[in-house]
Amino acid sequence: MKLLENKVAIVTGAARGIGEAIALKLAEHGAHVVFTYVSDSSADKAAALEQKIQALGVQGKAYKSNAGVFAECESFVNDVVKEFGTVDVCVNNAGISKDNLLLRLSPEQWNDVININLNSVYNMTKQIIRPMMKAKKGSIVNMSSIIGVRGNAGQSSYAASKAGIIGFTKSVAHELGSRNIRCNAIAPGFIETDMTHYLKEGEASKAFLEKIPLGRFGTAEEIANTTLFLASDMSSYITGQVLSACGGLNI
Repeated sequence: MKLLENKVAIVTGAARGIGEAIALKLAEHGAHVVFTYVSDSSADKAAALEQKIQALGVQGKAYKSNAGVFAECESFVNDVVKEFGTVDVCVNNAGISKDNLLLRLSPEQWNDVININLNSVYNMTKQIIRPMMKAKKGSIVNMSSIIGVRGNAGQSSYAASKAGIIGFTKSVAHELGSRNIRCNAIAPGFIETDMTHYLKEGEASKAFLEKIPLGRFGTAEEIANTTLFLASDMSSYITGQVLSACGGLNI
């Protein structure tokens, strides 16, 4: 059974990693998927993903758009609504990390992380709630992190941005619940991606794994499955929640 048949889904930051896995998972379940990428170096990967989505028998389209820039989000969502008619699902996945101890963290590093990770969620949600309110339905899924729940040394900017997403998610759920629009967050733990490959090397890997009750890193596919659940009617009575997909790290 396809859970998102003929739905229109937006996924930000989907050229690789978790975003790519999410875009493919939603497409497998019948959604037409429009996704963003931000750098020219990701153009080939975005084009390849576009083709993979279309091969699943649904529409797929890549947009070069920076979720951290309000005007670009406005233009992007307007184009999507013009072409597809509405937005049923929005997955705010775009994110970066610039880890450093606070003593060494520059204002530029702080602002870059807050802008891409947190401001982007405001920018996109501000735009997609209009078509969702018109349709009186929709699901917003925001990608937080277990670091936003428990913090971590050397990741103050990342933790702040991801914690901010949680507060934003709960507030939006309060505001839009009466319009049948749900807003939830996912807090992944340590997931195997290009951004985390260094964590699996040597003693660092052993130290991280000892903290995880399931004894392993998660996969992008597992986060995609979690996203599918929150995007679909399988979670129709769930809003304002933070689903920790972390192997038990937050117990």
